[in-house]
Amino acid sequence: MSSTNSKGVAVITGASGGIGAVYADRFAKRGYDLLLIARDGKRLGTVADKISQQHGVHVELLVADLTDKSALLNLEARLKADKNVSVLVNNAGFGGTKSLVDSSVDDLENMIFLNVTALTRLTSAVLPNLIAKKAGAVINIASVVAVNPDALNGTYSGTKAYVLNFTQSLFKTLKDTGVQVQVVLPGATRTDFWDRAGLPVHNLPEKNVMSAEDCVDAALAAFDAKELVTIPALPDVEVWNRYEQARLALYPFLSSKDAAARYGIKS
Repeated sequence: MSSTNSKGVAVITGASGGIGAVYADRFAKRGYDLLLIARDGKRLGTVADKISQQHGVHVELLVADLTDKSALLNLEARLKADKNVSVLVNNAGFGGTKSLVDSSVDDLENMIFLNVTALTRLTSAVLPNLIAKKAGAVINIASVVAVNPDALNGTYSGTKAYVLNFTQSLFKTLKDTGVQVQVVLPGATRTDFWDRAGLPVHNLPEKNVMSAEDCVDAALAAFDAKELVTIPALPDVEVWNRYEQARLALYPFLSSKDAAARYGIKS
């Protein structure tokens, strides 16, 4: 995809509604051309038409199911070859609320493929060109369940913990390259995610459910402030900082030639 402006192209997966559609609107408002990807071509076309009319940027659509490996590899090859890409928003994903024993293992495998494998491959595809330009960004959409495995489905929260860990590690890898990374951990958000997960959003307490618009606008304010980990609903960032400090405090004790004395094992 060729870009009509100096900012380049923002690539957004899962862009046919909810958080992805709002990201598409906001990056268009910032002057980026767009490559929007989703399975539902009709809804994706509606999003694209509205954005084109409102913001006058070039919008290209790709109707693709990223749980299909051939579709994913085709997109990956395209992104590797496209030096106009400036931003990748890995938003495509789905979740589940049923326990492991009540879930379809094939559905869980597709969830892992989309939430983990697709995100990893697409990030890997865009990074060489971003590093070469010493500019650009990758935004990965995780979830607050990344740090709360007791909520929803353990497979889903595991995939989002991967996204958090992956992005934190990537931040260190990309230090001093000029490429920015951010991981966003939304809480309950008013999107069709909940219908697909088997728990319609109207079943959740109103006070806990954020609009997709507020979620994205908060995340972009944090992005502009160069925040690495963003929880749109978190009132005090020091709560997260203490969590991170507690995690880091474990490091000196995680590996040793001796088993811990509390287990009573004698070498």
